[in-house]
Parts: sequence; C-alpha cells; structure tokens
Amino acid sequence: MSNQVEKAQSLEQLHTAPEILRVVNVWDVVSARAVAALPETKALATAGHSIAATFGYEDGENIPLDVMLDMVGRIVAATDLPVSSDLDAGYGNAGETTRRAIGVGVVGANVEDRLRPLDVSVANVRAIIAAGESEGVPFVLNARTDAFVRAGDRPREASIADAIERGRAYLDAGASLVFVPGILDAETTRDLVAGLGTGKLSVIGLPGSLSAAEYEALGVARISYGPMTQRVALTALQDVAIDLYADGLIPSSTRALN
Repeated sequence: MSNQVEKAQSLEQLHTAPEILRVVNVWDVVSARAVAALPETKALATAGHSIAATFGYEDGENIPLDVMLDMVGRIVAATDLPVSSDLDAGYGNAGETTRRAIGVGVVGANVEDRLRPLDVSVANVRAIIAAGESEGVPFVLNARTDAFVRAGDRPREASIADAIERGRAYLDAGASLVFVPGILDAETTRDLVAGLGTGKLSVIGLPGSLSAAEYEALGVARISYGPMTQRVALTALQDVAIDLYADGLIPSSTRALN
C-alpha cells in the first residue's frame, strides 16, 4: 500500500470494522519493523511519550516538533502500513502540526484536549480535519479527551458526562473516533459507548484494564497501548542485564529482530 490516500482510507475502514483494531505502539524504526512483521498487524501508531523518552525528553511536547516528526517520518518510511501519530496537543497549532505530519506520510493522529475550553478544543479538531482536506488526505483523527486522566477527584459520572459532551462535539467536527484514556471498567465503557455510539470509542490498554476482547464486546473500536510497549521492552532489557551481571546467558529463544 503506497498511496497515502489509500492508507488513510484503510485506517478508517479498520476503525469501522466489527473487530476492534488492536494497535501496538512503536517509537523507532526497529520497533516499527518488529511489529509490522507480524501478520496480525494492520496499522501502526507512534507513542509520543516513548519517542520523547528515546531522545531523553519528558512527555508533554518537551521534545522539539522537528525531532519528533523526523522519527515519525522514519517510521512511516520503514513500513507499507498506515501510520497514526501521537501529536500531543498539537504543539500550539494543531492544524499546522497536522499538515507537517501529513508531509512525512502520517494518515491519522491522536490529539489531546487537556480539558481546554470546549470551543477551543472543537476549533482544534476542525483545524486538523481542514489540514487533511487541504493536503488531499482524508485524515483520521482519534480525538483524545482527558476527561478521566485530568479529572482530579470529581465523581465518575461527571467525567463520563464530560467525555460524552466533548466526544460528541469532536465527532460532529469531523473526528473519526474519541480516545478516552484511563482504566475504564465495563460499566464506564458501556456508558461511554452508549453516549458516543458503537464503534466510536478508542481506549488504552493499561495494567488493570479490560482485555481487547472484552472491550470489543462492549462496542469499542480501537485499543492502543501508549508507552506501555516501550516499558515492557525496557523491563526485558533491564531484566536480562541483571541476569547477565549475575553470570547469566543470553536466552536461546532470542530472535534476530535487528
């Protein structure tokens, strides 16, 4: 699949399919190639937190946009699959950042609202969709609301209502999905799907979350894993280093993936 428009269309179709789209997040070329080599992989998504950590930056738009987009472009060039990018909150200009991401081959993105005023957040969604239209790419926006991760101590019901209000507004403005990160139990997920619509909710897999199959049964469209995949890889690296310091051996099951 070489055409960027075709890749965007493919990503949209994966989101609207009956099966939940399982996206394993990557952060550099070698991680992208390792995941893309699996027959189960239908699309890739970058993890902004993980890319920032790779270059020694804290998460939250501390990594320069040029550095982040350079890595994203390298990931896109390493695979023929559709790639969605984590664009944080849009780096101060969501439309222009999206245009630049499209320029390196991206066909979709997560962009977070950080619970900014709803009119500001909706304007950002419209700017992102307009950027795709101006570049001739049907850009697939997984619009993120931080209604849970920035909820503080407000009641669960208030966060659900906020996520639904924001999510509906983002969908009306052109977003394909509404990404609600957080550990969502079955009851909360059911309420969100009822408010947003079946096949419109995107979630993150975290320790303590439901399984992908459980989320699928509840009507969730997509599950991704953010920085968790890099943490698993770094845990394995640190564990093997501990073993090697104790006169261990490289496991015979190690595969030559690089």
